[in-house]
Amino acid sequence: MSTHDLYTIPAELSTWNVEMAGSSRFTWEYDDGRDRMLALYQKGKDKQWDSAKRIDWDLEVDPYNVLGIPDQTIAIYGTPLWDRMDAEQRNDVRLHGAAWQFSQFLHGEQGAMICSARIVESVPDLDSKFYAATQTMDEARHAETYARFLQEKVGLAYPINEHLKSLLDSTLTDSRWDMPYLGMQVLIEGLALAAFGVMRDITTKPLPKQILAYVMQDEARHVAFGRMALRDYYKNLTETELREREDFVIEGCYLMRDRLRGQETWETIGLSRQERQEAMEAVDKSDYLRLFRSLLFSRIVPCVKDIGLWSPRLQQAYAEMGVLDMAGQSLDTLMRQDEEIAEKLDELRFAEEEAERHAEVAETIELGRES
Repeated sequence: MSTHDLYTIPAELSTWNVEMAGSSRFTWEYDDGRDRMLALYQKGKDKQWDSAKRIDWDLEVDPYNVLGIPDQTIAIYGTPLWDRMDAEQRNDVRLHGAAWQFSQFLHGEQGAMICSARIVESVPDLDSKFYAATQTMDEARHAETYARFLQEKVGLAYPINEHLKSLLDSTLTDSRWDMPYLGMQVLIEGLALAAFGVMRDITTKPLPKQILAYVMQDEARHVAFGRMALRDYYKNLTETELREREDFVIEGCYLMRDRLRGQETWETIGLSRQERQEAMEAVDKSDYLRLFRSLLFSRIVPCVKDIGLWSPRLQQAYAEMGVLDMAGQSLDTLMRQDEEIAEKLDELRFAEEEAERHAEVAETIELGRES
């Protein structure tokens, strides 16, 4: 089935053509490069995995309860609009909310794949090209995984959100080689990591937990890559150049924050204009979504500070967004946790499979004795 058959609203053109600027850079320096970057490249090679084998696709998913989380996380829960809905309408809210969220994950991963390939092309040094090549493969795997999840388990999809599309457009059309790092590695990947983490930690369903945990294990390396490259480069920029990057970060963070309102879902499930207005008011007032939005910046804010973009003007923007206190988060600790959670999931899953094999062998031996 074509993905276009799953879209709730038309996805416009079948392809989106972005006219990219800047140069493709070759280097004839093939020395060992930076030890930290090459160690990350080695890890990127070692940690490659096959989504068809590592993920248990036989696990069932209820499309009306994809994550298995309480309805209290739905923005309109407890409002007069929610109370007026019947069981079928509430199921639509649950289904479309999950479909929209995972669709944006999917489109973001394709954007990350394109940006990674752009980094391979434009970054000046060879060790960064090496690592970005492994990340391009990671992002392809992530897009493959989310596409399969939507097609086989959810059965519904949404086109790319206009705010995410705008940020991708700004990232890819900028001629400066560091902008794909800043737009993708820091902003989009940072926000995705935090969103994946919240869902990974609250879901009670094994299949989405596997997908989110394994994708996060890769994404943690990607953010580390951006930090290394930009921290070194931004030390040598002028005040004017740094201010230009800060402008990009501020605008991008507002776009990412506004992207999370999910207005398309309320327009799709058949609500009247008045009901859509009620829904969006509930979204803006939701305590859960307010907390969720702030948590989404737990990876971005400390990373922006770490790479050297931390002027009073940028701090003021984060204060106005209510996320300045996220600057104290330890990215290294969060990354270690991402690694450990994925590894523990593997241990648990394969231990269960081993126990099942032992039980089958024991049963076969016992049947042989009886005969």
